[in-house]
Amino acid sequence: MKEIIILFDLDGTLIDSTDAILESFAAAYESFGSMSPEREAIEALIGYPLDVMFSRLGVSESLVKDHVDAYKRHYRVISREKTRLLPGAKEAIEAARSFARLGVVTTKTARYSKELLEHMDLMHYFEVLIGREDVVNPKPHPEPICLALKKMNASVENVWMVGDTLLDVEAARAAGVEPVAVACGYGETKLLANECKMVFDDAKSAIDGIALKVSLPKKLALRAAGLQ
Repeated sequence: MKEIIILFDLDGTLIDSTDAILESFAAAYESFGSMSPEREAIEALIGYPLDVMFSRLGVSESLVKDHVDAYKRHYRVISREKTRLLPGAKEAIEAARSFARLGVVTTKTARYSKELLEHMDLMHYFEVLIGREDVVNPKPHPEPICLALKKMNASVENVWMVGDTLLDVEAARAAGVEPVAVACGYGETKLLANECKMVFDDAKSAIDGIALKVSLPKKLALRAAGLQ
């Protein structure tokens, strides 16, 4: 069987850190004496890098970096307490690891992402984690995916990118790998369905779908589905 690689996004795909994100935005704005934007406005931008989010939320370019720094100071303190695994996420990772090599490609800070996954005892499943500080061009640019594959010494053949937003879908396509969307995160399901052939409810069902698509041998397919 040919080598299979599965790359995962984090927020909205494997983890839910909405409360930590919203609280950290509020802390950042408060440190500059201003009110945080409405929840819906922030959530609509989750998936983009922090500097892009603050800029699109109206922070002047001269203050974006300071807001990002204030956000990160608060986020690091509360992120473990206020982040949870999405339903089926651990099962998805374990199932995927039974037949594929795994990596993480996120626009979150790599340092904090690794700390979170280590805290959840999940980092050891992944060979590589690419975060915002590792690239010049974040998703939807293909650079993060290409860098992950380079570090894994792998080609784009039999590679799948699982994510919850159009940023993930577009980055996968641009990198020449297969996009798989999940509807448990921040992307609009209708928009995802319009742009991606494979859309699933959550990460576990996405992995089950990939397992079927790659025609695993019966023993591996049963293991991936948790039946052996």
